[in-house]
Amino acid sequence: MTFFKNANFNERRTAAETAKKAELERVRALTAKINEGAAERLMARQAINAARDVRAAERDAARLAAEARAAEELAAQEAALKAEQAERDARAAEQAERDLAAAAERKAARDARYAARKARK
Repeated sequence: MTFFKNANFNERRTAAETAKKAELERVRALTAKINEGAAERLMARQAINAARDVRAAERDAARLAAEARAAEELAAQEAALKAEQAERDARAAEQAERDLAAAAERKAARDARYAARKARK
């Protein structure tokens, strides 16, 4: 058989309030500890995000620099190809002029031979 302690209402209420306060303090201490850890984790996460952003910016800058170098190299190659093509065109024009001059000389020599043959007849 269970024996009850004869306590009046005020004693029971005081005991309940004390138990609630103790539980509340325990939860607050636990929450403060959790919040403290959460703040540290948040700061660490923010530092990681900042470092990630810095690395991304560095990668973007390196990519842009590489693209700029590639564009410069392509422009230089195109300029070299244009200069080479211009040189080939100039050589071809000179060769065409020489060929025309040689053809004119051959024709003049042939006409002279024909005229000499006609003069002999």
